[in-house]
Amino acid sequence: MIKNAKKQRPVNLDLTTIQFPVTAVASILHRVSGVITFVAIGLLLWLLGLSLSSEEGFASASAIMGGFFAKFIMWGILTALAYHAVGGIRHALMDVGYLEETFAAGKRSAWISIAITVVLSLLAGVLVW
Repeated sequence: MIKNAKKQRPVNLDLTTIQFPVTAVASILHRVSGVITFVAIGLLLWLLGLSLSSEEGFASASAIMGGFFAKFIMWGILTALAYHAVGGIRHALMDVGYLEETFAAGKRSAWISIAITVVLSLLAGVLVW
């Protein structure tokens, strides 16, 4: 171990003072929405299997989806899927060179993808409720 290493590194333990740029927030949200979508696949496949199993299974699935909590979860899943799809399209457009790879263009496309997701989330809320 190095004995002469500096021990006076700046340490900021107050996480409320850290301001991430919108590109970092968009990247983190893209990863989180991917995890939510991955986990939701299992839940949605279970619900589909239940609804296709029999008439009683379909009635059970309908009863499950009739509650407020289930609708809220479905709205969250649809919002995560929408954000992940919009973010994926954004990255694909950057990869093929359609969008510039500058910080200003990245900020602009991140804000646009967030705005599109808000609109899609509202539409998903109308669809679910």
